[in-house]
Amino acid sequence: MAEVILMPRLSDTMTEGVIAAWHKKVGDPVKKGDLLAEVETDKATMELESYKDGVLLHVGSDKGGKLQVNDLLAIIGTAGEDISSLIKQNTGATTTAAPAKKESPAAATATQSSSSLDISKMEEVVLMPRLSDTMEEGVIASWHKNVGDTVKKGEVLAEIETDKATMELESYKNGTLLHIGAQKGEKIPVNGLLCIIGEKGKVDVDAIVAATKGGVSQKPAAETAKAIAEQPATVTAVAVAENGRVKASPLAKKVAKEKGIDLHSLQGSGDGGRIIKADIDNYQPATATSIQPAAKAATVATTAPVPAFTGSKEEGYTDIPNSQIRNVIAKRLGESKFSAPHFYLTMEINMDNAMTARAQLNEISPAKISFNDMVVKAAALALRQHPAINASWMGDKIRRYSHIHIGIAVAIEDGLIVPVVRFADQKTLPQIAAESKELAGKAKNKKLQPNEFTGNTFTISNLGMMDIDEFTAIINPPDSCIMAVGRIKEVVVRKGEGFGVSNVMKITLSCDHRSVDGASGAAFLQTFKKYLENPITMLL
Repeated sequence: MAEVILMPRLSDTMTEGVIAAWHKKVGDPVKKGDLLAEVETDKATMELESYKDGVLLHVGSDKGGKLQVNDLLAIIGTAGEDISSLIKQNTGATTTAAPAKKESPAAATATQSSSSLDISKMEEVVLMPRLSDTMEEGVIASWHKNVGDTVKKGEVLAEIETDKATMELESYKNGTLLHIGAQKGEKIPVNGLLCIIGEKGKVDVDAIVAATKGGVSQKPAAETAKAIAEQPATVTAVAVAENGRVKASPLAKKVAKEKGIDLHSLQGSGDGGRIIKADIDNYQPATATSIQPAAKAATVATTAPVPAFTGSKEEGYTDIPNSQIRNVIAKRLGESKFSAPHFYLTMEINMDNAMTARAQLNEISPAKISFNDMVVKAAALALRQHPAINASWMGDKIRRYSHIHIGIAVAIEDGLIVPVVRFADQKTLPQIAAESKELAGKAKNKKLQPNEFTGNTFTISNLGMMDIDEFTAIINPPDSCIMAVGRIKEVVVRKGEGFGVSNVMKITLSCDHRSVDGASGAAFLQTFKKYLENPITMLL
């Protein structure tokens, strides 16, 4: 199934992008991680990578052309696939651009101050960009430069933890890092003062910092410089051969850093020898000679008495600061629970046929199919027949979606994130299985791209693998429904004149009563049950 790529918002002030170069042409095969294009924003020229495999079927503009944010940038799919409907559907995407975000206090402070200094228009000032559609503030995960360091265009300044992922922030100008707006672990709101880059002695740093008074708390430059200098600084920048740096994708650099791999020791398989993530994954270090001890000491049993336990009588606790992801979960699900009137429908499903079908499918499937993959497929097909469930409450209207994008809740260290399987009703079980596994892995490693965790029209939360019989889930906005899936367990049932054992699974559908009625939810579950209890119908 072809997939549409829209022009992303690559900086907080970006409204349009210019195609600086295409690295692929229509008809070329494209691999995940390949460099598709270079896009010139109002700040810098940035690389845009493909997030899926396929063939480049369409480009929205030639080199030098302008595209508004959310305009059709490219379509990737299968060779020979008919994409006329996608082109028609996405023509004029700028008329439905993303809604404007409420201006943050720091943004107001940036443009209004007692000294009438408009720092938002100063070339030396770098403000915190909005790196995801729901981002309101960013946490400094690390600085790659210290105050006083020389900075070149394209070098990584810092890593910013958003509500979705940790992302690299590159410098879009040359100069000296004169000021840092916050230290590692501190928060800066969108449009807050991130740093100042300019020529030493020619920039009034104190005046700029004073202009942000009342926004982000600023620390004396000397104190900040000392604190940052004590932290290890490593620079991993996307490089070009002319200046001697290594060509590598941002994701490849990130993974290489985590694994301690020197990029100079790798041969890239991407465009022009560019190192991509696959090169890191396939890297085999030289075999090191291990020194084994000559002999191990024999373990001698002891008959010494067990020492008496001496416990501490002091009570205590540990305060764990909330991550950005945890803050967003608390805010969005709190709003959902207390603003959307939830009601719940629970159904028991016989999984005997599903278990048999799964075993048979996995004998020939290129990807191992899980029960959750079957749940995703059954839900997607049922949504096709019950569009009232595939909807969002919009205040003055109900929006019913013609496409079906299934969100799958994934538990990560910091909380919860929902990768999205797009057009799930049109994908085969092996395709859903492979995509779900890949998305879950990227979610746990915080490697999801924005298009991979947005756009859901229905969500599934499965705790069956953790031995939970049944539970209720809070609706994941903007969906109208979420399905909670419990474990499959054996129960004794009446069979003929005697008794036997069947495998059953309980699911609970949470519905927003503003947009979904009880009868609509019940009818959807009846269809969903038919698919799972007769899996062959999902293959028709």
